[in-house]
Amino acid sequence: MIFNLNINQKATYLHAVVTGKNNKENVTQYLNEILRECSARNCFRVLIEERLEGPRLKTIDVYTVASQGAHQAFGKMKAIAYVDVNAEGQLMKFAETVAVNRSLPARVFTTVADAEKWLLEKDKNK
Repeated sequence: MIFNLNINQKATYLHAVVTGKNNKENVTQYLNEILRECSARNCFRVLIEERLEGPRLKTIDVYTVASQGAHQAFGKMKAIAYVDVNAEGQLMKFAETVAVNRSLPARVFTTVADAEKWLLEKDKNK
């Protein structure tokens, strides 16, 4: 594992910023750590800001990570806003579709500001 995870508590959600090397193992591990932090802090709304460097994951790896992550977070998470600052193409939208099809309340954004706006709007509409 070669990544760093910083989590900041906001009023109604956690803001997780992950940096380091982009690979399937790191993505899987940081998602597990975020889920543990959400449980420990009793805060099930999160903005994930991914800043991993290196080649993007292959489609099958994105599918596997999104599918497994959705299974682990099922029934726990209330909202997940996801920003991959190094995303290319439509792969993150594919990950969103996989997660949403498994009943995970997740949405992908291109900017942190848009992700925060969505989280705050979802908070108002509880």
